[in-house]
Amino acid sequence: MSSPVTLAPITLALDTATPFLTLALRWPGGELERVQEVGRASAEFLAGETQALFDAAGLPLRADRIVIGTGPGSYTGVRVGASYALGLCRVWDAELLGVSTLEALVQQEGAQGVSLDARKGNVYGAVYEVADGAVQCTLRAPCRLPLTDFEDLLAGKPHHADPVPSGIALLRAGERHGVRNWQLAYL
Repeated sequence: MSSPVTLAPITLALDTATPFLTLALRWPGGELERVQEVGRASAEFLAGETQALFDAAGLPLRADRIVIGTGPGSYTGVRVGASYALGLCRVWDAELLGVSTLEALVQQEGAQGVSLDARKGNVYGAVYEVADGAVQCTLRAPCRLPLTDFEDLLAGKPHHADPVPSGIALLRAGERHGVRNWQLAYL
């Protein structure tokens, strides 16, 4: 009698908290991402770009797990992604995990700070230790503070301010330490 075959889950990651619509997909045959600058038009592009991602992977539109970027971001932008993810999870009976959008901003291996402009000289930032393309450890939890204070706490570590997000970094972070009980964060 043969043992049952366990297939790796298909995971979709999505984030609409920044001016970029960020999507990534991992399945047993590979991984793929789509990142497109859409400004405030995430709602207009999200469904079509998600379908295009699955089409490019040669997969039907269905995932076992969804990783959502929980912000910080604009009120409407963050809610567009969360609403879409919640709807897909209900239809697909998929697991939903959340991670900070800031984790999609990491750019290299090692300790680094990432931030988004929070206006009036402030940033919403965090400091992470990154390995294998995703956050391994949070050295400073996401918070809002003056840019000068954030740069001081970096103590010479690289700072990536408002970079293009990585869907793959978001997906990997979600698979490693995404939480089921997430909350949205706003700039």
